[in-house]
Amino acid sequence: MIIQPNTFIFNIGMAAILSIIIGLERQLKKKPLGLKTCLVIGIVSCLLTTVSIESSEKFAEAYIRPMDPLRLAAQIVSGIGFLGAGVILRRNNDMISGLTTAAMVWGAGGIGISCGAGFWFEATIATVLILVSVEIIPFIFKFIGPKTLRERELKVKITVDDEEKMTDILKELKQKDMKARKVRVKDIKQGELQQLELVLVVNEKLYITEVYYTLKQIKHIIHVEMESL
Repeated sequence: MIIQPNTFIFNIGMAAILSIIIGLERQLKKKPLGLKTCLVIGIVSCLLTTVSIESSEKFAEAYIRPMDPLRLAAQIVSGIGFLGAGVILRRNNDMISGLTTAAMVWGAGGIGISCGAGFWFEATIATVLILVSVEIIPFIFKFIGPKTLRERELKVKITVDDEEKMTDILKELKQKDMKARKVRVKDIKQGELQQLELVLVVNEKLYITEVYYTLKQIKHIIHVEMESL
């Protein structure tokens, strides 16, 4: 049974909605696989499933012997997966980048297979949804979604001249709407100074220099080093 265009739109729309739910859950927990990556994978998976179902009907009468017309296409999808893995990088700050790019590479392969099988309508709809998912939907959710989506993380090293004031510094950071996570404390210069290593969660609209100036104004902080994650 051939899938009708309106049925395909409903199916791929549901795949996009469910992928948004999964992607938001991951992104709220600051995981590498976030909203955009899940959307690309979900949409293209639906597309390839539809193409596989329709191909079994479309090409069945063209072959005397039973065979799978998408057997080669399945191998292409696996090969593209290895190609996509090449763009996934782990930076020296232990952050992973390139996941969305890898998903886009895999998605482009799926669209190419779909067009090669003659499913122009399905491939066009999927392409539009992928572009909307990557460029527009994340931008919209930054305004209507939870506050966490409008925050970013900074890796910070703070040198303190009084170990008894470290707790007060963490409390003051909280008062300035800066959340401290993954806090690590160590002594430097034979215990004369202390260093706080932490991940600081701040509003994404703040420049890194603004955060730097704010930290330098806090009493007992004598040195600040930070980088974006």
